[in-house]
Amino acid sequence: MTATPVLAASEGVAPALASEEVAPARGRVALAFGAASLLLVVAVIASVVIGARSVGLEDLVGAVTGHAGTIGEAAITQRLPRTALAIVVGAALAVAGLGLQAVTRNPLADPGILGITSGAALAVVVTITLLGTRAPAAVTTAAIVGAAGAAGLLFVLSAVGAGGASPLKIVLSGAAISAMSVSVTSALILPRPDAMEAFRFWQIGGVGGADWRSLSWSAPLIGVGLIAAFAMTRSMNALALGDDLAAGLGERLGLARFGITAAAIVLAGLATALAGPIAFVGLMVPHACRLIAGPDHRTLLPLSAITGAALLVCADVLGRVLLPPAEVEAGIITAIMGAPVLIWIVRSREGSVR
Repeated sequence: MTATPVLAASEGVAPALASEEVAPARGRVALAFGAASLLLVVAVIASVVIGARSVGLEDLVGAVTGHAGTIGEAAITQRLPRTALAIVVGAALAVAGLGLQAVTRNPLADPGILGITSGAALAVVVTITLLGTRAPAAVTTAAIVGAAGAAGLLFVLSAVGAGGASPLKIVLSGAAISAMSVSVTSALILPRPDAMEAFRFWQIGGVGGADWRSLSWSAPLIGVGLIAAFAMTRSMNALALGDDLAAGLGERLGLARFGITAAAIVLAGLATALAGPIAFVGLMVPHACRLIAGPDHRTLLPLSAITGAALLVCADVLGRVLLPPAEVEAGIITAIMGAPVLIWIVRSREGSVR
């Protein structure tokens, strides 16, 4: 017998999951996890062997076992932190986007579109240029504070006026915050030639400047953010039912929204501190995973994390081979990929994004 929507809701699952006809088959979900994991493995291998210098299997084995006696092994050793950074940042941005979409019930929610990554980037630039410090603790703290400030301003601006925080008002407010943050960031950097050179590629978003020092500081914090987000997946499912039904089922709406938003802010802020403002990963990945795996966030979140990591590693590899010997930053690749997705989402939901 098919469960009723209320029964499914009591278990923290969106109404669509209550129908056996629309729930994705377990085999299809397992296949999606397998395909995403395989894509990530292939992308990681490609990331460590593809670059300005070709390397062979012997070089890969030597580098993994701790040797760097040949030029090829040394090249792989230098690419490993770059690959690890792409994995960490891709997973963080995908999960942050999924959380923001759940909180706002807005299909266009993405840390970049909503101005959260721009706010984090502005805070990082202020810390480095005005405070004169590049310490990982200061930079990561500033990024989280900047992301939180941008998110707070977003919700305040979108709630002003009749109708409250509608999806369209949220997107427009995010665009305004992003434009303002980018303008202030440029105003801080342009008069300082040394800072402009250092931030030129970071502003675009990429993983080419990876190092183990910054990763060792931020990756554990991102892991905590991912765990916190996973702990909130039942609340994400409850919010998908609507406020009235979620509250009737005992969900504390304010606490749930705060927890999910806080996890998304931490993830987006740390990802921006590590790789710069990379857009559209948090938009593309949750939508693609939702089409395959359905609306249950308990499945969506881990699948989005794996797919986001694979996507950013692939974008980085593609940027290396697109215009050799120059490299195209991963942020440019994701922007090129994400723009058509954004247009498709807007057109497919033309009557609902208001």
